[in-house]
Amino acid sequence: MTASPDLFGHPRGIWVLAATEFWDRVSFHGMQSLLVLYMAESLLTPAHIGNIVGFATFRGAIECLTGPLSVRALATQVFGLYVAFVYLTPMLGGFLGDVVLGRRRAVALGALLMTAGHFCMAFDQSFLLALACLILGAGLFRGNLSPQFGELYDPVDQRRDTAFQIYGAMVNLGAFIAPLTTGALGQAFGWHMGFAFAGFGMLIGLAIYLLGAPMVRPHPDLQRRPEAKDQRELSAQDRRVLTHLVLMIPMLTMFWVAQSQVWNTYNLWARDHVELRFGGWTMPVPWLQSLDGLSPFILLPPVLLYWRRQAAAGREPRETTKMAIGCFIFSLSTFWLAGASAVTDHRGLTPLWWPVIFHLSSNLGWLFFSPTTSALYSRLAPPGLTATLMGAATVSVFLGSLISGRMGVLYETLTPGQFWGLHAALVGLGGMLLLLMGARLRRIGAQA
Repeated sequence: MTASPDLFGHPRGIWVLAATEFWDRVSFHGMQSLLVLYMAESLLTPAHIGNIVGFATFRGAIECLTGPLSVRALATQVFGLYVAFVYLTPMLGGFLGDVVLGRRRAVALGALLMTAGHFCMAFDQSFLLALACLILGAGLFRGNLSPQFGELYDPVDQRRDTAFQIYGAMVNLGAFIAPLTTGALGQAFGWHMGFAFAGFGMLIGLAIYLLGAPMVRPHPDLQRRPEAKDQRELSAQDRRVLTHLVLMIPMLTMFWVAQSQVWNTYNLWARDHVELRFGGWTMPVPWLQSLDGLSPFILLPPVLLYWRRQAAAGREPRETTKMAIGCFIFSLSTFWLAGASAVTDHRGLTPLWWPVIFHLSSNLGWLFFSPTTSALYSRLAPPGLTATLMGAATVSVFLGSLISGRMGVLYETLTPGQFWGLHAALVGLGGMLLLLMGARLRRIGAQA
């Protein structure tokens, strides 16, 4: 059985979920594109840092592990912790949606928490409260929204991979629009106006989800009452596959260390080393990051067409091979970034076209890697554990963001070329390990 192709060859519910995800990403990436710059240039400076409730204790806990940190190093560390926990909590949120709250209530509660968090960013005093609301809200929201993409289809329906590409397209379209808007608002009216826009974006996403909820119906073979626990015991094969998927998480982490740095230390690098001035006007730094959203959106149609032609010829790579290819492309792109210092003007600034090429090529790697990872974990998850296992996959983003925040300190001691070269080598190693893991999965009978 397959779900009825109601609209453009897919269940109508997927378009509701895609629109909801779009506004979530407008909200998230809008805030994320400003955060490290906001902390480094304003919030964590001596004039403001004393206003943050509880920050002295928070900073003390961090520096117990890292040693004393400069304002810039502290900003990258806090950013890394924030993004890390945003990607860790979906595992808990997915579990709560699976067995306690149900999908719809969990998504609604998560959206409300994130809205409150964005509005708390308007005040220095509530900064830590804002981060806590955003982290907890993201866990509930994302831990229960993304699994619904896969639940609209029969497990053997080949359209599931395309569904996750649509999901990825909405992620990146939101990531394109958000930095443009919040960057312009932040530069014209101050940081807090950019954060307020992110809050209103989250409210729009919640309204779309609640209004379209009747169209989001799981495939008949997957429907269960949200409060009912799945009593099916795992087979020996299920346990073997689960073990290998868990062992894959450190390999995924290597990709996310480099990817997370693009929203963290990269902002500081672009501010200091890229020519952003055009006459008397200076382009906001977050506008560069809008390319990180636009590039996958542009590249998605040709990539899908390429895969379709490969499939028709019987040569389409397996999912783990696609993920490894994505790592290799991202690695080469980061090596390109490492070479930026070789192409500078008389003031030592790299021309704008150099990071533009980086964003185009690195996001081709993202397209091969990230949506394919979601599709793999969704497909191989035993019934009743889809959200929990997909949440477990986000542990790799948690670890990658955590490590990238810690590695951000190296930016003050290494040259930019050494700094980005280190990240490129790490993600390339992850690609090689994924090829080996894919072969191992196939040996135990899993189609990966």
